[in-house]
Amino acid sequence: MKYLHTMVRVHDLDASMKFYRDALGLVEVKRSEHEAGRFTLVYLAAPGDEDAQVELTYNWPDADGNAEVYTGGRNFGHLAYAVDDIYAACQKFVDHGVLINRPPRDGRMAFVRSPDGISIELLQRGPALAPAEPWASMPNTGSW
Repeated sequence: MKYLHTMVRVHDLDASMKFYRDALGLVEVKRSEHEAGRFTLVYLAAPGDEDAQVELTYNWPDADGNAEVYTGGRNFGHLAYAVDDIYAACQKFVDHGVLINRPPRDGRMAFVRSPDGISIELLQRGPALAPAEPWASMPNTGSW
C-alpha cells in the first residue's frame, strides 16, 4: 500500500493556487482538465516530496454559472507540513494576506486556513524555536 494524495474541493482555483502554491510554497506536480466531466484536477506537493500530494478538485460552474456549494469542509481535520523556520513561513503567509489563526507563540506550531476553510497546520522541523515577537504575544483569531 502507498499513500497517494488528499483531495480537497475548492471553489476558486485561482485563489486556491495563490494560497497553496504562492503562500504555502507547494509546487504543481500535475494538472488535468476534464471537459466531459467539467472539472480540473491540480496535484501539488512540498518541494522535493512528490510522494505526498494534495489534489485540488475544481468543479466548473454549470451552464448558468452556478457553482456547487460544499459544506462540512473541516470534517476531515487538517493538512500538516513541517517547515524549516516557522516564523519565516508564517511571515510569508502574512505577506500574502493570509490570516494566521493560531500564531506560533511556542515556536513550534501554527495554523492558517485556505480560501475554502481548510485548516493547514505548520510544524517547526526539529526542536521548537525560541519564542519571538510579534508571534509570542499574538492572540488566536477565528477557528483553526
